[in-house]
Amino acid sequence: MRAVDLITSKRDGRELTAEEINWLVSGFTSGDITDYQVSAWLMAIYFRGMSARETADLTRAMVASGRQLDLSDVAPFVVDKHSTGGVGDKTTLIVAPLVAAAGVPVGKMSGRGLGFSGGTIDKLESIRGFRTELSTKEFIAGVARVGLVVASQTGDMAPADGRLYALRDVTATVESIPLIASSIMSKKIATGANAVVLDVKVGRGAFMKSIEEARALAVAMRDIGAEVGLKVRAVLSDMDQPLGMAVGNAVEVAEAVETLQGNGPRDLVEVALTLGSHLLVMAGSVKSPDEGKVRLVRVLESGEGLETFRRFVANQSGDTSFIDDLSLLPQAPIQIDVSARQSGYITSVDAEALGRASVEIGAGRLVKGAPIDHAVGFILRKKPGDIVEAGETIITVHAANEVSARAIMPSIEAAFVIGSDQPKLPSTVLEIIT
Repeated sequence: MRAVDLITSKRDGRELTAEEINWLVSGFTSGDITDYQVSAWLMAIYFRGMSARETADLTRAMVASGRQLDLSDVAPFVVDKHSTGGVGDKTTLIVAPLVAAAGVPVGKMSGRGLGFSGGTIDKLESIRGFRTELSTKEFIAGVARVGLVVASQTGDMAPADGRLYALRDVTATVESIPLIASSIMSKKIATGANAVVLDVKVGRGAFMKSIEEARALAVAMRDIGAEVGLKVRAVLSDMDQPLGMAVGNAVEVAEAVETLQGNGPRDLVEVALTLGSHLLVMAGSVKSPDEGKVRLVRVLESGEGLETFRRFVANQSGDTSFIDDLSLLPQAPIQIDVSARQSGYITSVDAEALGRASVEIGAGRLVKGAPIDHAVGFILRKKPGDIVEAGETIITVHAANEVSARAIMPSIEAAFVIGSDQPKLPSTVLEIIT
């Protein structure tokens, strides 16, 4: 085989065989096929797409490029959850302990945030001493001992995906549904889960801006799961406004704890219970999502979810004292309230605008590997549908200094739209794909 022939075939719209895809991915991973040839192949995929079978074969090839975890010796059925990224999205910190406390083990590899989309690993590293880099032995032991482990992605799992993504990032080929779907699913399969629930975000603060795009991505990932024997369901959820009231890292950990204590915002609880209920269904623990929600509410109200979270933090060397005293989490030295300029109803809050502002004050990063400030972020005091008086606080900025806080004030104020009529608000959960 020759790389140029496979580039030509995909350029002209021909389906590639599994053998051809395996050869190309293997050769690229080993260094035998050049970056510029694979870049051309990725661009051909961007324009021509891939069939469901091709996408599944690409996923398999990326999984085969590295190490795969086998969790069957410690748990007969392990589940995972993945979010396509949003603003204020701390659902993993709630869903995972609730599901684990309900008797279904959760083993998850997570990533760091990039751009205005936050990352679970960054949030967890707000906790003093918490270890996200675990060996295979430690990962498996966490599943066995606690029923819950969340660790950072290792370089030896689906390494082809890492190399391909690095090329996509610099060749304008990121926005391809087959490439996005295979990238996400290769990592999920490599971690040894038996079922995955996908939280596909839709709206201004998400990668997928329309319901049609989100649905297409969800279906592509579901179909990959069907091809490789992995149970997959997808929840499409609204990201026009931030999820919950906190945006940042430590502030989101605090909100997750408050939610596990039974004091969570309505939209955050709705998404968490929906995601968790479908994991319980796929695991065979309950017969329906409604039954799953009832069980998760019981786990939440009994405090079992919070206790599982405590054991999870301790197992990964984190100091659990913050759970009983949230002030022990990193605290920003400057806190400034932003007030409404007029009275009325909050009609919308631009999630992307707040996400980009959080990056500006240091809560996120624009390039991989850049440092972040775990203490900074925002606490929303009002959400769409709430009534507000002129001069009333609508959001509190947590910043490292007053200069950075003042610099983002115009974009913060512009993110809140206030009108005279109370808006009709859609459900945060938009659609379920099973």
